Amino acid sequence: MNADQIFKDLSAKLGSILPEAEIRKKAELAVQINALKKERNAVILGHNYMEPALFHSIPDFTGDSLELSRLAAQTDKDVIVFCGVKFMAETAKILNPEKTVLLPALNAGCSLAESITAEDVRLLKEKFPDVPVVTYVNTYADVKAESDVCCTSGNAAKVVESLKSDTIIFLPDEYLARNVAQQTGKHIIFPSKTKGWPEAPTDTVLDYQLIGWHGRCEVHELFTVRDIEEARRKYPGVVVLAHPECSLEVTSAADYAGSTSGMIKFVQEHEAPSYLLLTEGSMADNIAAAHPEKNIIRIQGHRCPHMQQITLEDTLLALRKNQYVIEVEESVRQRAEKAVQRMIEIV
Repeated sequence: MNADQIFKDLSAKLGSILPEAEIRKKAELAVQINALKKERNAVILGHNYMEPALFHSIPDFTGDSLELSRLAAQTDKDVIVFCGVKFMAETAKILNPEKTVLLPALNAGCSLAESITAEDVRLLKEKFPDVPVVTYVNTYADVKAESDVCCTSGNAAKVVESLKSDTIIFLPDEYLARNVAQQTGKHIIFPSKTKGWPEAPTDTVLDYQLIGWHGRCEVHELFTVRDIEEARRKYPGVVVLAHPECSLEVTSAADYAGSTSGMIKFVQEHEAPSYLLLTEGSMADNIAAAHPEKNIIRIQGHRCPHMQQITLEDTLLALRKNQYVIEVEESVRQRAEKAVQRMIEIV
């Protein structure tokens, strides 16, 4: 599409939230990016948390971490531009070692990924020998390399159940772990290196057990049951959708809890007076843009500072200057690949 066509499309979707001049500028950037994408034989992957002008213009594919991991594993392009955060781009490199993987913003990190190290996982494995390790995909490559299998919020319970083990180490998201524990009927404990590493449990009273970690998403931990109660008072009949990175109290009070793709599908397939999405704010903007006939309620202040670093301007520079190239040390990559591939195989 040319700039006028992109401008028209973006105006129809975003005209109520962005001024005309800004939409025009975004459209012109998108044209340049699409030309460079073709020239460099590149594919652009856009996470559901990307800002709306980017999300609705340049990605070849959009989705959650699991969907984009699968697509990254299948691409035949020479260059992968990952409009997401660093652990996502690393996952693409893990699955495509021969390809160039670019992350448009150098410091697009993640509070969950920063909450645990490979050394932490090794210490847990020493304290709980022979216990399988499930690691949330929101982690860096060296942590994945210490794991038996990765998971996303969309398939976490299935991954846990697939191991058929009485005890499982589940890292690093505390809230996702609590939600999975409820789904799978497992008792959960949280050892902490700051309070002294406990010995492996010896009791036989509990039939099932998860060993969790105190990592949290800095956005999803902000949502509260009070947010839900206030929305129900203000918007009669509102349907509340919560991401599993929210607390168990919040997901229990919601009408639906699931991955970002699950939330999108829910909105598409159901009719309600309004929807409250308890997840990163840009995704609510993106759903509202795609479904202007539906009333999407936003909690505006709850946005990921790392995802917000990915812009059309920086995506253009990434393709033009070949920045920032993601590398994963080969011995780490090979071990991490096994865990990621196992995740992809579990549907």
